[in-house]
Amino acid sequence: MSANTATTSTPRVGILMGSDTDLPVMRQASQLLAEFGIGYEIEICSAHRSPRRTAEYASQAAERGLKVIIVGAGAAAALGGAVAAETTLPVIGVPLATSPLSGFDSLLSLSMMPAGVPVATMAVGDAGARNAAVLAAQILALSDPQLAQKMKEYKRKLAAGVEAKSKKMHEQGE
Repeated sequence: MSANTATTSTPRVGILMGSDTDLPVMRQASQLLAEFGIGYEIEICSAHRSPRRTAEYASQAAERGLKVIIVGAGAAAALGGAVAAETTLPVIGVPLATSPLSGFDSLLSLSMMPAGVPVATMAVGDAGARNAAVLAAQILALSDPQLAQKMKEYKRKLAAGVEAKSKKMHEQGE
C-alpha cells in the first residue's frame, strides 16, 4: 500500500479515516502534527468497504516506521477496532459526528473495545482530532527530547492564552 506522505519528514503517525467526508475533521490532527514537526501519512480505509486494505495498512504500519495511528471513525466506528486488531502500535480513535446520533454512537463504539484491543478514545469532532495529535506527540516525546521540549512549550502557550483571556476580560470591566 502506498501512503500519501503529507510532510517532508519521515512519517511517524498514520492518520486513517473511513471516507473523504471525514477529512475536514481529521485535518485538525494533521495540521497540529505538522506544527509539531511530526511526519505523518494520511489514508482512507474502511473497515466495512475495504477490510483487506485496512488490515494490510494496519499490519504493515510498524514495519514502515509508524509509531502511532490516529483513526477517525463515525457511526459504528469499526475502523478503530479493525486497526487495533492488526497492530501492536497505539491506536487513537476520534469519534466523528456522521450519523443521526451526532457522534455519540461513535464515541461509545470506540470506547467499548474488548479487552486486549485498546483504542484510546478522544472527544467527538475537531477537539478530539486535535487531542489525538497532542496524545500522539506526547507518546512520541517519550523517546524524543526535542519533541518533549516542543510539548512543554505548547502547554506553556495554552496556559498563557488562558491568562491573556482572563486579563482581557478584567480590563473590559468583568
